[in-house]
Amino acid sequence: MSRTHRLARTLATASAAALAAALLTVAATTPAQADTAGRGFQPGHPQLDWAGSTVVAHEGRPGGGLHPLVTQTPGLDVSSYQGDVAWSTVAADGAKFAYVKATEGTGYTNPYFAQQYNGSYDVGLIRGAYHFALPNASSGAAQADYFVGHGGGWSADGKTLPPALDIEYNPYGATCYGLGQSAMVSWIRDFSNTVHSLTSRYPTIYTTTNWWTACTGNYGGFGATNPLWIARYASSPGTLPNGWSYQTFWQYADAGTFPGDQDDFNGAFDRLQALAG
Repeated sequence: MSRTHRLARTLATASAAALAAALLTVAATTPAQADTAGRGFQPGHPQLDWAGSTVVAHEGRPGGGLHPLVTQTPGLDVSSYQGDVAWSTVAADGAKFAYVKATEGTGYTNPYFAQQYNGSYDVGLIRGAYHFALPNASSGAAQADYFVGHGGGWSADGKTLPPALDIEYNPYGATCYGLGQSAMVSWIRDFSNTVHSLTSRYPTIYTTTNWWTACTGNYGGFGATNPLWIARYASSPGTLPNGWSYQTFWQYADAGTFPGDQDDFNGAFDRLQALAG
């Protein structure tokens, strides 16, 4: 081999090694993305994504307002971030219901789901499951199907809340996941209709008014079918998204008496039972 050929091979090998190192660096620092069909999506930090995990960074904790005069029933929501929950203590402290994160996208299930979902039920709480949406990863139908198949079902036992869709600020990038407002509405409708077809219940929708306005154009078409779970860390729920005249659930703080987030059901306990039943 000539000296010229040896030099060319050396440069090619060095370039290949540099390219491989660069690719490994990108893979280590960039959140995993779905393929074109959204199959096998693995969120980069699902243990840090829960109902409200993005709210404070975008909306803070506004003050003012008045606490609702209607009787409120206290509860909480949890995810893998809380780990094993001492449910007997939660019940003794007065909680009456719990929403538990089940899934995210189509590639993650909460490893603590059984302890949290069954444990809350075992101490008498009315419980429900929620799904953290990644609308840019796969279709609404695909995520609904994954959710219902991994804990997001419903049974008419009087102790199971409607499945819930957590749709909020994107923890991995663009606020609206790169979707236009009409595309986002279509995604939510696809998810909602699929959950309904699989469980007979329309899902509760968890969101904030600001996100809903920005990412759906303040669409008002879900209020007649889907309960609203509003997030606002203040002394009142504030202005609600279009289509809803009242909230069913209000996540009013991200810390407090109970583990995880603090929630109120907008009514007395018998109305919570009616929603479950």
